[in-house]
Amino acid sequence: MTEKLFALDIGTRSVVGIILEQRGEGYHVIDLISEEHKERAMVDGQIHNVILVAKVISHIKEQLEAKHGPLTKVSVAAAGRSLKTEQAQAKLTIKNRPALKETDIDRLELAAVQEAQAKLLAHQESLHGNHYYCVGYSVLYYHLDNQEIGSLIDQQGNEASIEVIATFLPRVVVESLIAALKRADLEMDGLTLEPIAAINALIPPSMRRLNVALVDIGAGTSDIAITDKSTVTAYGMVPTAGDEITEALSDHYLLDFPVAENLKRQLSEQEQVTVTDILGFEELVPSVEVTQHIQPAINALASSIAQEIKKLNSQKSPKAVLLIGGGSLTPTITERLSQELDLPLQRVAVRDINAIQGLTKEDHVPVSPELVTPIGIAIAAQNTPIKYMSIQVNDQTIRLFELKEMTVTDALLAANIVASKLYGKPGLAMSVTMNGQTIHIPGEMGSPTVIMVNGEVSSMKSLITHHDVIELIEGKNGADAQATAADLVDGADEKNIIFNEKPLTLKSRLLINGLSADLSTELAEGDVIFLSTNMTVQDVLQQEGLNSLLTGATPATYYVNDQKIQQTQFSATVSVNGVATAPDYILRDGDHLIAKEATTPTILQLATSMNMQLDDSCEVTFQGETLQLSRPRFKILKNHQLAELHDSVEINDKLQFIQLETNPWSYQDIFKYSNWSLPADFKGTFKLLRNGQPAQFDEPVFGGDQLTIELIPTTMQPNN
Repeated sequence: MTEKLFALDIGTRSVVGIILEQRGEGYHVIDLISEEHKERAMVDGQIHNVILVAKVISHIKEQLEAKHGPLTKVSVAAAGRSLKTEQAQAKLTIKNRPALKETDIDRLELAAVQEAQAKLLAHQESLHGNHYYCVGYSVLYYHLDNQEIGSLIDQQGNEASIEVIATFLPRVVVESLIAALKRADLEMDGLTLEPIAAINALIPPSMRRLNVALVDIGAGTSDIAITDKSTVTAYGMVPTAGDEITEALSDHYLLDFPVAENLKRQLSEQEQVTVTDILGFEELVPSVEVTQHIQPAINALASSIAQEIKKLNSQKSPKAVLLIGGGSLTPTITERLSQELDLPLQRVAVRDINAIQGLTKEDHVPVSPELVTPIGIAIAAQNTPIKYMSIQVNDQTIRLFELKEMTVTDALLAANIVASKLYGKPGLAMSVTMNGQTIHIPGEMGSPTVIMVNGEVSSMKSLITHHDVIELIEGKNGADAQATAADLVDGADEKNIIFNEKPLTLKSRLLINGLSADLSTELAEGDVIFLSTNMTVQDVLQQEGLNSLLTGATPATYYVNDQKIQQTQFSATVSVNGVATAPDYILRDGDHLIAKEATTPTILQLATSMNMQLDDSCEVTFQGETLQLSRPRFKILKNHQLAELHDSVEINDKLQFIQLETNPWSYQDIFKYSNWSLPADFKGTFKLLRNGQPAQFDEPVFGGDQLTIELIPTTMQPNN
């Protein structure tokens, strides 16, 4: 005799009991009974009154037993709306550490999921103290230094972060299901999640590599599951569903809620519907017109579902959307969802039990999208029931619901192993103050914890099975922070300039706690560092022992013939790149600095700088030789004492230039400046010529004159 499969779909509004029979590779629906709760015994898929729910279950069981014999075991599902979803982020400082590897990212994902679990406890005040099972999570974003990035592998920067959306199932949901079944004298034969049940019925494993969204639009909520890469990647729920459409009908046409619910179901079956309001007025209205009046509510429902689908699917639309549940029959819902998700209309479809492969049924069993989940519960509980698995984590025994392919991450979450334990402790950081700014120097990062599964090195994503032994070998702690002053300078510790035409290297000035120090000095916690890389002209002059030049180019003052004279050419001068420069000028690499000290001039140098003509001179040509005739024009007194031209002049000295009386230059003066003389054996007379004309010894001469002496030998007399 073929074994009958008994399954219950315990929903918020009603309970559906169904009996299936496996026939070959397929299943046959033998019977189905649906009964609504008499009171509000269920809230958002969770049993709030075990006794009332147990009564409904018992009544359904009794009716089915009357036709099909005793029923002792049943398959059930935890409602998708019982799942709790949270979004959270985890950050990791990655400055001064190697490029990120896959194991680093796995640990960061675990930290993000644990943060989501903590947020869930903070938000769900009424569920404090309950244990949660993580049934899945998806990475929404990777960020590097606050910029979204496709992957963190091999990346380097200052800070990495991962944002996830994680889904949790409260243990109390399962425990309350077991309690209600026990009161109805039923044993739980298999457990699954409603979204998984529907997916198992409609989407065989061969199709789960596709990115598909399954949406169960019920009365109070719309449950969502996402498949991708051969697994279920995320679950979610929006608190909007068919009741909002019913309420829109009720408000517009003044209908009692049950009447509006019945009218809503007729819209997809009839071209015209009869509307009878609470006042008794009856009218025949085209279904298209009724739909137009409730279109805003339909649009709002589609928008809410589309937003949640994208949120669960890493902010992108899936390849297709399958709709089940009574609310999936809402007019135009498929069109609106295709627009919201930017999908072709044929990629958003309502699926009923005819879409379940290999399924047959008795004639009295209706064909409806509402029955996909109950049938899926029976099939899933038979083929892939959720079981407990026992795992050891560091000698601690933990039990997990096998909701999906379980990984090391799931075991660590259940064992409350925080992500920070998966690395050795970082070394102590060190803080110093440099030029008034606090600098934090991190300690060395700890090495990662080694994960062993059954004695073999594994990763966070490694799959685990019943009785696996997980051992965590803690990583080594990092060394405390160490640094020298050179580590903080970034190579800007010297500049090269040209000083007075010679290369000069300027070293930075370093003080640690007020004392001169070298760049190789090891730093300690709390050190106060002063580093000056800005060397000024004044710093160089002091370094080179030229302090006297710091006063700049102040003009030197002298007194000449009782007049005050100021001259800058004998003062100290400082210039950079050919431009006079102040002492506080900050030198740059490659600058040319020229520094000249003040000089003490002679009387001649000072007079020359004043353009004074000190000599009475005259240039003539004598016997073909150019002669420069020169004699002083002045008698010079320095501080009332007779002085010479080569005597030095100090600042504020008093000079007097007294004009000498002189006669004009004469022919006879040239003999003082010429070495010419009459030949020794010359006999005869001579003639003085000036510019070719006869002249006398006392005759005046002027610059440019041509002077010559013409020799006239004596004529010799013959002998008698």
